[in-house]
Amino acid sequence: MAALASALPAPIHSSGYDYQEGPSRPVAVVSKPQVPAYGSRKGWKPKTDIDFNGGGAYPECHVAQYPLEMGKKKTGAGTTLALQVDQDGTVRYDAIAQHGRAVGSKVQSSFKDLVPLANRTDVSEKDRAMERPDEEAVQDTAERTRLALEKITHGKIKAAQPKHVPKANTDAQYIRYTPANQDAQGGKQRIIKVTSVQEDPLEPARFKHKKIPRGPAEPPPPVMQSPPRAVTAQDQKDWMIPPCISNWKNNKGYTIPLDKRLAADGRGLQDVHINDNFAKFSEALYVADRHAREEVRARAQMQQLLAQKEKAQKEENLRLMAQRAREDRSSIAASTNGESSSRAPAPTGMGLGGYASDSEEEDDDNESDAPSEEDEDAIREREQVRAEKRREREKEMRMNNMGSEMRAKILAKEQNRDISEKIALGLAKPTASKETLLDSRLFNREQLNTGFGADDSYNLYDKPLFQGSSAAAAIYKSRGNMSGNDEAFGGGTEEGIQAELAKDRFKLGNATRGFEGADTAEVRDGPVQFEKDVVISLDGQSDPFGVEQFMDAAKRGGKRTAEADREEARKRVRDE
Repeated sequence: MAALASALPAPIHSSGYDYQEGPSRPVAVVSKPQVPAYGSRKGWKPKTDIDFNGGGAYPECHVAQYPLEMGKKKTGAGTTLALQVDQDGTVRYDAIAQHGRAVGSKVQSSFKDLVPLANRTDVSEKDRAMERPDEEAVQDTAERTRLALEKITHGKIKAAQPKHVPKANTDAQYIRYTPANQDAQGGKQRIIKVTSVQEDPLEPARFKHKKIPRGPAEPPPPVMQSPPRAVTAQDQKDWMIPPCISNWKNNKGYTIPLDKRLAADGRGLQDVHINDNFAKFSEALYVADRHAREEVRARAQMQQLLAQKEKAQKEENLRLMAQRAREDRSSIAASTNGESSSRAPAPTGMGLGGYASDSEEEDDDNESDAPSEEDEDAIREREQVRAEKRREREKEMRMNNMGSEMRAKILAKEQNRDISEKIALGLAKPTASKETLLDSRLFNREQLNTGFGADDSYNLYDKPLFQGSSAAAAIYKSRGNMSGNDEAFGGGTEEGIQAELAKDRFKLGNATRGFEGADTAEVRDGPVQFEKDVVISLDGQSDPFGVEQFMDAAKRGGKRTAEADREEARKRVRDE
């Protein structure tokens, strides 16, 4: 480097600067405050920490002194807040939310605190990044947390184990004591040995713990009440609380009315909500039932119409066949008038296509012999009878097809007709009885006596109800079927029933062996007649209630004697 520097030429331009020294400025030297000497501090007040010079207070200065800020009370925050504005000049109303909180606490009092950091524009990228701590900080925090948890667990474990009792400091301590009053009697110095006294665990307490009475409670808050007014009956009823009534227990056995039980049930306090689907379901069922009934009615009407059409068609076919047969018979009779009787008869069923019978041929012969006997009046009468029969069949068919309710209404209407309607319709049939309509016993009868009879008598009726009349025979005798119904047994008449029983090969109604005493029964043509049960005592007098017999048995005594007397009386009555 030295050879290179020596080889280089000398510089032409000088790069140095000439600095000229200007006038020097006076430097302010901070002077240390001078503390007056001891004895000269009258009227001097220490104000700053420098005045104390790192020491304590000056006792000769009779003012409040706080060296190193010791003993100085911190002024608390006031309740009045100053008006604050942000950088844009907007008043910060959230300052009242942060007042009184610890320093450094974060209070979210604005809308921007709710916006995520990723969407905020007033936050820098560094604050938004939220860097994670390094590995050393994580390990340090984990170690401190582990030590704190171990300390807590070890303390609880040792407290639960009584064998680990902490060792008490039982070593004696020696203290040199120098009394302040040193006289000739007392020593100047002495050595005192201090030891801990053993305490008896079973020794009673030396001090009594007395409870301090509780202080006065806070005054109750004021309650705004309405002016007093008279309580009405409705208010009393509303304030009435029903007693608790159990549905399972009734230890006292009280009779609890049903309304009280329902009131205690609480169901009146519940709002009953009925689903609308119930109404919809009921309406759907009603509509479906109505449609089904209409379909069944339409089907029944259609079947009835078809049956009527079929029956009318059959009647029309029969009428045409009968008319054709009459025409054939009339033509045959006209053609066979001049022929001899030896001619062979016409083939069977020639006019009816093989449906005729021998009886019809005989009738044809008879009609051909006397065709003039059937006049127009007879034909018209037969047509009327035939039409009446047809109407009866139609009515019967309608009655069978209609419902039971409608059939019952029609039958009740026919049965409850007035006598004038029955006479007009020809339904009223006069009775064949020739007896008077009124009972003759109702007239010209003597008035009953005031007493009518004795109280203990049983003859309430002086005469039979139907004495000397045929009404009893008509009521108590089976009339049977007067018109002779073919469907009933023996025609429903008494003669027919007797005839059928006589022809019965199995002896229906004639038992080979009967009950004892039944063969002596008489045939009864009137009402049932009852015999009075006569109870006779031992002395031969009537005793309907058996009082005399009971008294006699009681006098004699003994159950067997009473039974023997009762049996004897029963035999006597049977013999009589």
